[in-house]
Amino acid sequence: MNRGIAVLAKPQAVVGHQLLFIRHVIVIHITNRQKTLPVDRRRMRQAVRAIVRNAGISEATISIAIVDDPTIAKLHQQFLDDPEPTDVLSFVLERSEQSLEGEVVASADTARTCAPRYRSTPEEELLLYVIHGTLHLVGYDDTTPRRRAVMRKKEMEYLGIHAL
Repeated sequence: MNRGIAVLAKPQAVVGHQLLFIRHVIVIHITNRQKTLPVDRRRMRQAVRAIVRNAGISEATISIAIVDDPTIAKLHQQFLDDPEPTDVLSFVLERSEQSLEGEVVASADTARTCAPRYRSTPEEELLLYVIHGTLHLVGYDDTTPRRRAVMRKKEMEYLGIHAL
């Protein structure tokens, strides 16, 4: 397995005496553009890969950028007309039933600032942001209290599995 690339094949059907295999290709790029926190790329890849697989997506290219507050504030202004820094932004670039291309941008500065409030470490908080953004990419929504509760439950599930 190459770094950031998982190619999995599992039997999907039996035709005659032959198993048909469907390839699962999940490519995850992680870029670190900040100096606030160390980035645990392995854990991030594991969490993102698990979310994508569990969503039934067989082909995905996910780019994750870990940035500082000034960078995420610029993006927040550009795409959501809000000049303040935020924790995470996610962008679906292309989506079909079986494939996904998307980007997640998370702020290490915000993770460091918010972690004590939630009795978390900055590294766990940053991983939570990446999990949250990836859940948005695969279709989870937090616009209503009910949907937010479902999404929070999934976040805690993935954070628990991939906790630091």
